[in-house]
Amino acid sequence: MDIKRILEGFTKREPKMMGEKQYRQSAILIPLVEQSDGIHLLFEVRSYDMRSQPGDVCFPGGKIEETDQSAKHCAIRETTEELGITTADVEEVIPFDYIISDIGTCIYPFIGKIRSLTKMEINKEEVAEVFTVPLTYFLEHTPAVYDITFQPMPSDDFPYELIQGGKDYNWRPRAKKEYFYQYEDKVIWGLTAQIVKHFVETMNDVIVDEEEAMK
Repeated sequence: MDIKRILEGFTKREPKMMGEKQYRQSAILIPLVEQSDGIHLLFEVRSYDMRSQPGDVCFPGGKIEETDQSAKHCAIRETTEELGITTADVEEVIPFDYIISDIGTCIYPFIGKIRSLTKMEINKEEVAEVFTVPLTYFLEHTPAVYDITFQPMPSDDFPYELIQGGKDYNWRPRAKKEYFYQYEDKVIWGLTAQIVKHFVETMNDVIVDEEEAMK
Protein backbone atom coordinates (compact mmCIF):
# COMPACT_ATOMS: atom_id res chain seq x y z
CA MET A 1 0.00 0.00 0.00
CA ASP A 2 1.28 3.46 -0.84
CA ILE A 3 0.08 7.07 -0.69
CA LYS A 4 -0.98 7.09 -4.35
CA ARG A 5 -3.26 4.10 -3.84
CA ILE A 6 -4.82 5.67 -0.74
CA LEU A 7 -5.48 8.97 -2.51
CA GLU A 8 -6.92 7.26 -5.58
CA GLY A 9 -9.29 5.30 -3.36
CA PHE A 10 -10.62 8.45 -1.74
CA THR A 11 -10.86 10.24 -5.10
CA LYS A 12 -13.37 7.64 -6.27
CA ARG A 13 -15.37 7.83 -3.04
CA GLU A 14 -18.38 10.13 -2.67
CA PRO A 15 -18.20 12.10 0.63
CA LYS A 16 -20.84 11.36 3.25
CA MET A 17 -21.67 12.85 6.60
CA MET A 18 -19.22 11.53 9.19
CA GLY A 19 -20.91 9.10 11.59
CA GLU A 20 -24.24 9.30 9.75
CA LYS A 21 -25.16 5.70 10.64
CA GLN A 22 -25.34 6.60 14.33
CA TYR A 23 -28.12 9.09 13.65
CA ARG A 24 -31.78 8.33 13.17
CA GLN A 25 -32.70 9.18 9.58
CA SER A 26 -35.87 11.17 8.92
CA ALA A 27 -37.36 13.10 6.02
CA ILE A 28 -39.89 15.92 5.91
CA LEU A 29 -41.76 17.92 3.29
CA ILE A 30 -41.99 21.71 3.27
CA PRO A 31 -45.38 21.91 1.52
CA LEU A 32 -46.26 24.88 -0.66
CA VAL A 33 -49.98 25.38 -1.31
CA GLU A 34 -51.70 27.79 -3.70
CA GLN A 35 -54.51 29.64 -1.91
CA SER A 36 -56.81 32.44 -3.08
CA ASP A 37 -54.55 35.02 -1.42
CA GLY A 38 -51.26 33.57 -2.63
CA ILE A 39 -48.75 30.91 -1.65
CA HIS A 40 -49.00 29.33 1.82
CA LEU A 41 -46.85 26.94 3.83
CA LEU A 42 -48.72 24.00 5.31
CA PHE A 43 -48.09 22.86 8.89
CA GLU A 44 -49.36 20.08 11.13
CA VAL A 45 -50.13 20.10 14.84
CA ARG A 46 -48.92 16.80 16.26
CA SER A 47 -51.52 14.64 17.97
CA TYR A 48 -51.80 15.30 21.70
CA ASP A 49 -51.63 11.52 22.22
CA MET A 50 -48.14 11.26 20.69
CA ARG A 51 -45.35 10.23 23.08
CA SER A 52 -42.89 12.62 21.42
CA GLN A 53 -43.61 16.36 21.25
CA PRO A 54 -47.42 16.18 21.50
CA GLY A 55 -49.14 19.33 20.27
CA ASP A 56 -46.05 20.79 18.64
CA VAL A 57 -46.24 22.38 15.19
CA CYS A 58 -44.25 20.56 12.52
CA PHE A 59 -44.00 19.73 8.83
CA PRO A 60 -45.26 16.39 7.47
CA GLY A 61 -42.60 13.69 7.69
CA GLY A 62 -41.08 10.93 9.74
CA LYS A 63 -38.52 8.14 10.08
CA ILE A 64 -36.96 6.72 6.93
CA GLU A 65 -37.93 3.04 6.88
CA GLU A 66 -36.00 0.19 5.29
CA THR A 67 -38.80 -0.14 2.74
CA ASP A 68 -38.37 3.49 1.60
CA GLN A 69 -36.54 3.76 -1.70
CA SER A 70 -34.98 7.06 -0.67
CA ALA A 71 -35.36 10.03 1.68
CA LYS A 72 -37.53 11.67 -0.98
CA HIS A 73 -39.76 8.60 -1.10
CA CYS A 74 -40.11 8.77 2.69
CA ALA A 75 -41.06 12.47 2.69
CA ILE A 76 -43.77 11.87 0.11
CA ARG A 77 -45.02 8.68 1.80
CA GLU A 78 -45.25 10.28 5.23
CA THR A 79 -47.01 13.33 3.81
CA THR A 80 -49.64 11.26 2.04
CA GLU A 81 -50.18 9.04 5.10
CA GLU A 82 -50.51 11.94 7.52
CA LEU A 83 -52.65 14.20 5.34
CA GLY A 84 -54.70 11.48 3.67
CA ILE A 85 -53.86 12.60 0.14
CA THR A 86 -52.43 10.71 -2.83
CA THR A 87 -48.91 10.79 -4.24
CA ALA A 88 -50.39 12.50 -7.31
CA ASP A 89 -51.30 15.45 -5.05
CA VAL A 90 -47.61 16.01 -4.18
CA GLU A 91 -45.74 17.60 -7.07
CA GLU A 92 -42.29 18.95 -7.99
CA VAL A 93 -40.48 17.63 -4.92
CA ILE A 94 -36.98 19.13 -4.59
CA PRO A 95 -34.27 18.29 -2.02
CA PHE A 96 -33.32 21.02 0.45
CA ASP A 97 -30.48 21.42 2.98
CA TYR A 98 -30.34 18.64 5.57
CA ILE A 99 -29.86 19.26 9.28
CA ILE A 100 -28.77 17.36 12.41
CA SER A 101 -31.21 17.87 15.29
CA ASP A 102 -30.23 18.27 18.93
CA ILE A 103 -31.57 14.80 19.72
CA GLY A 104 -29.35 13.14 17.13
CA THR A 105 -31.63 12.84 14.11
CA CYS A 106 -30.46 13.57 10.58
CA ILE A 107 -33.38 15.25 8.85
CA TYR A 108 -33.63 15.51 5.07
CA PRO A 109 -36.12 18.27 4.10
CA PHE A 110 -37.74 18.46 0.68
CA ILE A 111 -39.68 21.31 -0.87
CA GLY A 112 -42.82 20.41 -2.77
CA LYS A 113 -46.18 21.59 -4.01
CA ILE A 114 -49.45 20.13 -2.77
CA ARG A 115 -51.89 20.38 -5.63
CA SER A 116 -55.13 20.27 -3.64
CA LEU A 117 -56.33 19.94 -0.05
CA THR A 118 -60.00 19.45 -0.91
CA LYS A 119 -59.87 15.66 -0.39
CA MET A 120 -57.56 15.75 2.62
CA GLU A 121 -58.41 13.33 5.43
CA ILE A 122 -55.82 13.73 8.16
CA ASN A 123 -54.61 10.78 10.20
CA LYS A 124 -55.94 11.66 13.66
CA GLU A 125 -53.55 9.21 15.34
CA GLU A 126 -50.62 11.41 14.32
CA VAL A 127 -52.10 14.78 13.41
CA ALA A 128 -54.45 16.87 15.56
CA GLU A 129 -55.04 19.52 12.89
CA VAL A 130 -53.56 21.17 9.82
CA PHE A 131 -53.22 24.87 9.07
CA THR A 132 -51.53 27.09 6.52
CA VAL A 133 -49.60 30.35 6.84
CA PRO A 134 -49.15 32.85 3.99
CA LEU A 135 -45.58 32.84 2.75
CA THR A 136 -45.68 36.63 2.87
CA TYR A 137 -46.02 36.42 6.66
CA PHE A 138 -42.57 34.86 6.94
CA LEU A 139 -41.16 37.34 4.43
CA GLU A 140 -42.48 40.26 6.48
CA HIS A 141 -41.85 38.94 10.00
CA THR A 142 -38.55 37.85 11.52
CA PRO A 143 -38.72 35.27 14.30
CA ALA A 144 -38.13 36.08 17.95
CA VAL A 145 -34.82 34.62 19.10
CA TYR A 146 -33.94 33.16 22.50
CA ASP A 147 -30.71 31.56 23.72
CA ILE A 148 -30.33 28.16 25.35
CA THR A 149 -27.08 26.91 26.91
CA PHE A 150 -26.19 23.23 27.32
CA GLN A 151 -23.53 22.32 29.86
CA PRO A 152 -21.53 19.09 29.20
CA MET A 153 -21.95 16.49 31.97
CA PRO A 154 -19.38 13.65 31.78
CA SER A 155 -20.47 10.21 32.99
CA ASP A 156 -19.43 8.94 36.42
CA ASP A 157 -16.81 6.65 34.88
CA PHE A 158 -15.33 9.32 32.60
CA PRO A 159 -11.50 8.86 32.40
CA TYR A 160 -10.42 12.28 33.66
CA GLU A 161 -6.87 10.96 34.13
CA LEU A 162 -6.51 10.71 30.35
CA ILE A 163 -7.14 14.38 29.61
CA GLN A 164 -5.16 17.51 30.37
CA GLY A 165 -6.58 19.22 33.45
CA GLY A 166 -8.42 16.15 34.72
CA LYS A 167 -11.57 17.05 36.65
CA ASP A 168 -10.63 20.72 36.27
CA TYR A 169 -10.87 20.52 32.48
CA ASN A 170 -12.55 23.63 31.14
CA TRP A 171 -15.62 22.22 29.37
CA ARG A 172 -17.17 24.64 26.93
CA PRO A 173 -20.95 25.02 27.22
CA ARG A 174 -22.87 24.78 23.96
CA ALA A 175 -25.03 27.72 22.98
CA LYS A 176 -28.08 27.36 20.78
CA LYS A 177 -30.64 29.80 19.41
CA GLU A 178 -34.33 28.96 19.43
CA TYR A 179 -36.60 30.72 16.96
CA PHE A 180 -40.29 31.51 17.48
CA TYR A 181 -42.94 32.60 14.99
CA GLN A 182 -46.41 33.45 16.28
CA TYR A 183 -49.19 33.39 13.68
CA GLU A 184 -52.69 33.97 15.03
CA ASP A 185 -53.14 31.33 17.75
CA LYS A 186 -50.30 29.10 16.52
CA VAL A 187 -46.70 29.03 17.75
CA ILE A 188 -44.06 27.69 15.37
CA TRP A 189 -40.81 27.13 17.17
CA GLY A 190 -37.78 24.88 17.54
CA LEU A 191 -36.49 22.90 14.60
CA THR A 192 -39.53 23.71 12.45
CA ALA A 193 -39.01 27.45 12.92
CA GLN A 194 -35.30 27.03 12.18
CA ILE A 195 -36.10 25.26 8.91
CA VAL A 196 -38.69 27.91 7.97
CA LYS A 197 -36.19 30.69 8.63
CA HIS A 198 -33.51 28.98 6.54
CA PHE A 199 -36.00 28.24 3.76
CA VAL A 200 -37.13 31.87 3.52
CA GLU A 201 -33.56 33.22 3.59
CA THR A 202 -32.43 30.72 0.95
CA MET A 203 -35.48 31.44 -1.20
CA ASN A 204 -34.66 35.14 -1.15
CA ASP A 205 -31.06 34.40 -2.17
CA VAL A 206 -32.19 32.12 -5.00
CA ILE A 207 -34.65 34.71 -6.34
CA VAL A 208 -32.02 37.47 -6.20
CA ASP A 209 -29.51 35.26 -8.04
CA GLU A 210 -32.07 34.49 -10.74
CA GLU A 211 -32.98 38.15 -11.16
CA GLU A 212 -29.30 39.08 -11.43
CA ALA A 213 -28.76 36.37 -14.04
CA MET A 214 -31.66 37.71 -16.11
CA LYS A 215 -30.23 41.23 -16.29
